[in-house]
Amino acid sequence: MTELISKTDAFVLDLFKEKLPNTYIYHNYNHTQRVVKSTKELIENSEINVKEEQILLLSAWLHDTGYTVKFVDHEHESAKIAKKFLTENNVNPEIISEVEKCILATKFDSTPNGKLEEIIRDADSSHFAKDYFDETSEFLRQELQLLNIRNYTSAEWIDENIKMFTDRHNYYTDYALKNWKPLKDQNLSNLLEKQNKEVKKLKKEEVKAKLKAEYKNNNPERSIQTLFRVTLRNHIKLSDIADAKANILLSVNAIIISLALANIIPKLDAASNKHLLIPTLILVVFSVASIILSIMSTRPNVTAGEFTKEQVENREVNLLFFGNFHKMPFEQFKWGMNEIIKDKDRVYESLMLDLHLLGQVLNRKYKLLRLTYTVFMVGIIISVISFVLAFYLVK
Repeated sequence: MTELISKTDAFVLDLFKEKLPNTYIYHNYNHTQRVVKSTKELIENSEINVKEEQILLLSAWLHDTGYTVKFVDHEHESAKIAKKFLTENNVNPEIISEVEKCILATKFDSTPNGKLEEIIRDADSSHFAKDYFDETSEFLRQELQLLNIRNYTSAEWIDENIKMFTDRHNYYTDYALKNWKPLKDQNLSNLLEKQNKEVKKLKKEEVKAKLKAEYKNNNPERSIQTLFRVTLRNHIKLSDIADAKANILLSVNAIIISLALANIIPKLDAASNKHLLIPTLILVVFSVASIILSIMSTRPNVTAGEFTKEQVENREVNLLFFGNFHKMPFEQFKWGMNEIIKDKDRVYESLMLDLHLLGQVLNRKYKLLRLTYTVFMVGIIISVISFVLAFYLVK
């Protein structure tokens, strides 16, 4: 018997290595070893003869081999694999038949018939009464997820295990009822405690979410602050765009003037180039005008940098703009800011004033920038026409 059991152990190990997918992190060789160990424990504490012991150990080793074929109804596949393997090893047909019955008895929705089926059934679920239950249970949850069978949350898995312990599982043998059931009940108690913690945690999160939602609905401060922040940021971006456009025009016109000074104007002294004088003059004049307008659009306004207490009290000065306070002593600036901060409405009024003044600056910039582009465009057109006319008249 010992030789056959050892041979079966080696067969199962090789089969799992070759054909069992890596996604089976619970139903694998380690699980089979645990079931065999629990089966031996039940055999030692039951009135079992040698033949029955052999049937149980063979069943324990072979009961999950069907997972190499499929997950659902794997028990029937395990029975087929067991029958084929035992037949090839010249095992008594009567023993083979009993092994098949024991393997089929591990199906959870079946009722065991006789002490052998009860023993293998209890051994297969012995982990419910072990101190490593949490670890094996988590392996099973991850296995179901990896196989795309069911993705349980932590709370759902606790509920599922409690249902299993209370509604779907029972131990059958006297030894399991006496020695394993109390440990199973302790694990059930731990699950119930975890469930209570999960419920309290969920309620706490629900209350927190509800309060947060109520705060958002009843307190528009956040929306108002977002409005000012986004609007101010957009205005600053528009200012940056205007400055970038002005810099482009500055660069282009500077290049045009440089080329004119270097290549055209020195040659105007020659009699043959007199006809280019007026077109060149037009080109340079419009380029200079474009440069001047570009500079004006980016030229900062110089402010006094000072304010009086009366201006602050009468709300006539914008302390959020550096140009209105850069010459003031810190203590006076601090006093002015405190005057604003202590009144929420005044804070918003200051932001509005800052936004309004920024809008005025942008208006001036974009008006000048539009004028600059118009002058540049008209200058280019007139210059090209004048050059064409100049060459035409010479002919």
